[in-house]
Amino acid sequence: MKLMLVGTRVAAVAAAGVLLAGCGGSASKDKDGSDPKPSGSAKQGGPATGGEKTGASKKPDPKQSTLPGALPSAYDFTPDPDRVPKNAAQARKLTRNAALGENDWTAGMVRHTPYESGGSWPVLPDSCVWTRSALPPGILDSFTRRLDIPAQGGKGRVQGAVTVTVHRSEAGADREIKDTVQESFRCPDQELGGGQRLSGLMSLQFDQKDVRNADASLFEAGKYTGPESGGVQDYVWSKSRIGPVTTAVSVKGAKGYTNTDLLRIAAEGGAKVLYRVELELK
Repeated sequence: MKLMLVGTRVAAVAAAGVLLAGCGGSASKDKDGSDPKPSGSAKQGGPATGGEKTGASKKPDPKQSTLPGALPSAYDFTPDPDRVPKNAAQARKLTRNAALGENDWTAGMVRHTPYESGGSWPVLPDSCVWTRSALPPGILDSFTRRLDIPAQGGKGRVQGAVTVTVHRSEAGADREIKDTVQESFRCPDQELGGGQRLSGLMSLQFDQKDVRNADASLFEAGKYTGPESGGVQDYVWSKSRIGPVTTAVSVKGAKGYTNTDLLRIAAEGGAKVLYRVELELK
């Protein structure tokens, strides 16, 4: 019976994540558009070695659809090498330009308190209680903005957040994606601090053929509880990579919001931040 339930949850995570994997990207260029659950160990990749090239690798040629506004069948964006950050100052400019503000994500969002944080890296030890450390050598910058949909009309307060991270190499960014998937298996229940807790977490990395707005993407879902959460709420989270840059979007649910509502909010934020990363790298 337990195996059947786990299989059902995996299928649900996969089905829900399709919305995030295929939404937006370079075919959806809309400029108007607490923390995401941290991810990745402190042992992120260092500077490129052995001839490893920073930036995106060659992509397969997309087969364009004839339908107006349709997404390509394969992701085909390649960063301009001259636009890829080479130092911390360049990385900080990119992360702050790409991260969404209250007027960029979805209607009605306001700044969370605290609103911005950066310059440190989340670490998940064996205790499954998140801590923070200095940025590892392989990361040039990581920056987070937090935004809420205020409680109103009988509904609770939804907490959203977006993080943009610049690695020194594409290999380091790809390692972050892979490490993230393993973290939910290692720690399906996690403490975020401040009385916030995630439970029943399940992650799934998508096959590249199913991702149309990034080089790589994953989706995670579980339950969230915390101060003023109004009980156990749904939690959704996605992470994507374009070249050496990763983006993460989290949405903590609230009373009156369905899982579908949260997926829509996360998909909108994820598509918009990926497009902004493309603008910085093109």
